[in-house]
Amino acid sequence: MNLIIKQLELIQRIDQLIRMHATGTPVNLASRLGISRAQTYRIIDIMKALNAPIEYDFTIQSFVYAKGVDFKFGFYAKDLSSNNVSEINADKKSKRIHPLLKIS
Repeated sequence: MNLIIKQLELIQRIDQLIRMHATGTPVNLASRLGISRAQTYRIIDIMKALNAPIEYDFTIQSFVYAKGVDFKFGFYAKDLSSNNVSEINADKKSKRIHPLLKIS
């Protein structure tokens, strides 16, 4: 579990540096992150597998995104929209709702 969290933290840090055009060379990035160059490339490959359009820009010596993207990981509170309320009410009427779920 800790390994997954560490990798996600690395992805978030690399994402931040890419947005600032401040990763530096792969060797500099690895040094900044405290990991090997091979590990750096593995994390970047994971990001690419998750559809991050990462490219290396030789003129500024930094990884960059080829197009605008956003990366978020975690659980966030979400308000029920009117559509979700309707779906819950429809389930209540058809008695498909879980018996432990209370709806007022």
